[in-house]
Amino acid sequence: MAVASPERRRGVYKVPGGKLVAVEFAVLDNRLHEVVVTGDFFLYPEEALPVLAFAIEGAPVPLDREALTARIASAIPDDVELVGATPEALAIAVERGLHPPEPEPVP
Repeated sequence: MAVASPERRRGVYKVPGGKLVAVEFAVLDNRLHEVVVTGDFFLYPEEALPVLAFAIEGAPVPLDREALTARIASAIPDDVELVGATPEALAIAVERGLHPPEPEPVP
């Protein structure tokens, strides 16, 4: 019997005065998995990008934004600079992927 793969979700957040962040992931056993972080923000050095996804990987669902923000912030090494986005912006994007906002009604 084939096991269905978990549904992919994607959350996007535009940082006020900053950049766009997007987080794509799957939810399996009430945890975030297969996390991919993208956006038009800057990360120096670029090679540190996997650190962001690794920080989110395995986070529990339901999600606590403050806890996820702290988890991401603590995973970013001191010599890495995140420009145009914040750990909280990434947490908000995950939140939006879990609970997409309702579309606005068309007048």
